[in-house]
Amino acid sequence: MKAEVYIVSHKLVKLPQDRMYVPIQVGTADENFTGFVRDNTGDNIAVKNPNYCELTAQYWAWKNRTADVKGLVHYRRYFSNGKRNFFKSYAGKFADIMTSETLEKLLKKAPMILPRKRNYYIETSWSHYEHVHHIEGLQLARQVISEKCPEYLPAFDKMVQKRAVHMFNMLIARADLFDNYTEWLFQILPEIEKRVDISSYTDYEKRIYGFVGEILLDVWIEKNQIKYVEVPVMFMGNQHWIKKIASFVYRKIR
Repeated sequence: MKAEVYIVSHKLVKLPQDRMYVPIQVGTADENFTGFVRDNTGDNIAVKNPNYCELTAQYWAWKNRTADVKGLVHYRRYFSNGKRNFFKSYAGKFADIMTSETLEKLLKKAPMILPRKRNYYIETSWSHYEHVHHIEGLQLARQVISEKCPEYLPAFDKMVQKRAVHMFNMLIARADLFDNYTEWLFQILPEIEKRVDISSYTDYEKRIYGFVGEILLDVWIEKNQIKYVEVPVMFMGNQHWIKKIASFVYRKIR
């Protein structure tokens, strides 16, 4: 089995040495990082990285790579070998990043690996998005789905009312599933892009297509009834939980 898990990065960083990992430099910067492939080669949308985030790498992997298994992680977020990492040192976290041996065992259980869901407890995926981002992103996603692939609309309406969601645009899957999902996703996002004006958005909010993509993964999985295994995520940096919780409470009471 040939597995390729693409580590998305815009900077030169320490990387796991397992044979399955393929570091991919995203965007159009002139500097080429040694040992990295680039998502601005072949059939690509690298110029859109400021708006599509890691999805430019996902598009590139769909269009340009051949493997039995494909996956997408981030230089700050990896799948773990099954352990949580809240109080570990950087070196300790690095030692617990998923290995190809662990991946092979997991793929015997299901054809797709996903991060454990993030649970919002007191709000839905839709209301959370509305509190954090411009809701027109999801509104347009629903509109486009209703026009281009209406068979997915019941799954969309169901999933945005859930209180837990698979975040981070992270997945590892059998290549046909990875490619089929990506093909579907890129029927939706470019159409949203045609219909929304983000000129007044902050730089953070201009990542709109990456944010919407996080929601759409569960829609595709629900509609196609894909079996998956959930794995904890290794967050390599400080998560600033106190700040995040305070921000969450503020959004709820303002």
